[in-house]
Amino acid sequence: MAEHLASIFGTEKDRVNCPFYFKIGACRHGDRCSRLHNRPTISPTLLLSNMYQRPDMITPGVDAQGQPIDPRKIQEHFEDFYEDIFEELSKFGEIESLNVCDNLADHMIGNVYVQFREEDQAAAALQALQGRFYSGRPIIADFSPVTDFREATCRQYEENSCNRGGYCNFMHVKVIGRELRRKLFGRHRRYRGSRSRSRSASPRHRREREYREKSRDRDRDDDRDRNGRRPDRDRDRYDRESGSRRKHGSPRRSRSPPPAREGSEERRARIEQWNREREEKV
Repeated sequence: MAEHLASIFGTEKDRVNCPFYFKIGACRHGDRCSRLHNRPTISPTLLLSNMYQRPDMITPGVDAQGQPIDPRKIQEHFEDFYEDIFEELSKFGEIESLNVCDNLADHMIGNVYVQFREEDQAAAALQALQGRFYSGRPIIADFSPVTDFREATCRQYEENSCNRGGYCNFMHVKVIGRELRRKLFGRHRRYRGSRSRSRSASPRHRREREYREKSRDRDRDDDRDRNGRRPDRDRDRYDRESGSRRKHGSPRRSRSPPPAREGSEERRARIEQWNREREEKV
């Protein structure tokens, strides 16, 4: 029974816990939901509810005075907000991802999700945001159960095929420009380049790396001739490395271009023929 409950936790089959709150950290029913909202006491992810106020919030593409807005101005307004939030929150630790919802439903509009590398960094940011304001509005921050945004985002929206529009129950994540992403996240990628996500490779990753290395070694061994001679490419590399010795020694004899490289089947057939000839001579 316990295994069954664990397998359906956070899914549509779970009649106790709200699957939408578990996946996206927000529910359209709010506190009136008939299922439980298990609010985490600690998490690497923070939810800043309704924080982003888009300039065309009332009607998409139109400002509060009813005038059309250039889409480039809307994107510029969003990227200014994104950079401002990123620079402020990165003071508390390394940010893994920062997502802003483009949904229009009340429980998701303007939601900002920031995922830190460590839980204590998120806790420090949450404490610092208490009682603060942004653009004259109070910041409502809390821990979020969302840790895998692949399960929270709308795949149809990413493919420009979502027929629910802004009222979809899954995240429609606003996208920033490539230059801004490189500017904000590039330095962290360089920092993470010298170490893995978990600071030490997992046993599975070590096994996969060892398997790849052994496969490369086997491929290297297959290139060597059966009688122990070096393949042409290795011999050429060896000659280049020892070229300084040849300059002061005897001149290198010219040789004809190497024959076309044989395949594995041809080499095996040739070796079998050599063995038969050797046995006949004996």
